[in-house]
Amino acid sequence: MDLVRSFWRKHRKKILVTTTCLGSGYLLYKLYNAHTRNLADLERELADERHNDEIIKTQMKAHFENIQMIADVTTLPHALRRLSSRIGEEIHVSGVMETLSKGKGTLVPSEKLHLWNELKILSFTRMVLSLWSVTMLSLYIRVQVNVLGRHLYIDTARGLTSSHLLEELDLIDREEEKKFLTSADYLATNGMPSLISDMKRAVKEVLKGKQLNDMLTTRSLEETVIRILDVFMSKGSPHHWVDYLMMAQDATMSPRDTTTTSVPSSDDATVTKLHQLINETREVLTSTEFTNVAEISLKSCTVALVEEMEKQTGLAAGMQLAKLLPQIEKTVPEISAVPDENRFLQLIRDLPEVQLFFTLLYSNMPL
Repeated sequence: MDLVRSFWRKHRKKILVTTTCLGSGYLLYKLYNAHTRNLADLERELADERHNDEIIKTQMKAHFENIQMIADVTTLPHALRRLSSRIGEEIHVSGVMETLSKGKGTLVPSEKLHLWNELKILSFTRMVLSLWSVTMLSLYIRVQVNVLGRHLYIDTARGLTSSHLLEELDLIDREEEKKFLTSADYLATNGMPSLISDMKRAVKEVLKGKQLNDMLTTRSLEETVIRILDVFMSKGSPHHWVDYLMMAQDATMSPRDTTTTSVPSSDDATVTKLHQLINETREVLTSTEFTNVAEISLKSCTVALVEEMEKQTGLAAGMQLAKLLPQIEKTVPEISAVPDENRFLQLIRDLPEVQLFFTLLYSNMPL
């Protein structure tokens, strides 16, 4: 016992220091071990998040590409057929040309001049209106499917679990989707009369100083078409042309939207969702960014149209306006050709500004 006490007295300080060090070392080891486990858990979580982000990015890219295909393969061909048919029904160029052809030798000079001037106005109206309608309709439909596609993807992703794939989920209100997409026919069914009237007014204003024997070149024809488009787009209130493409904003309200304070039914929810999609589409169309993209597209298509006419005629060297009118009629059907054979639609799709615009629109980034 004395030996133990003697040992303790001699080595107490060393024992206490050693014990303290051992205790501190053990505590530090436990803290380090816990910290290491936390870091490992955090790294696993970050890895899982990165993996999930990659999955989401891949799915969004695939969904975006699918949305663009739907616009090109399904929605646009149907709308173009309706549009082309309606333009042909409303602007009777062939009737005037037939009257001129049958009236050779029988029409008095004043009648012939009147018919040629009418043909001039109708031909340019049909050409520029077709160019504007096809360009704007293709952009409008792409806005529609991207706005709808973004909503559908978000709704689907909210219900997505690790055991489900996007293809296995069906969260889409098909009736609502159909109503929204079929509104692309509004231009052909409702907007056409006022569009033709306003376009014809712009054509008359620009062509009022041009005589049938005036010489037109590639450059002067391009300038004339662009001038008509500028006059047409600048008339009326800002973005007035949106009302040719879609129903006026106050007319999109259902009676339910303005009269009730009761609990909304499922039908009210559908109307509200549809109204939201329509409003978002209108907001995009009236944005400065869309206006810029539309102007770039119209200018590019105008250049392509004039180049096409230059290949078929002697336009580069100059051609009388009267001789150019029949060539216009031969070229116009190419503007509203089916998407697979339509160089104008392909031109619009390939414009870098158009591609960037719709990428940002779908991803809901600031335009």
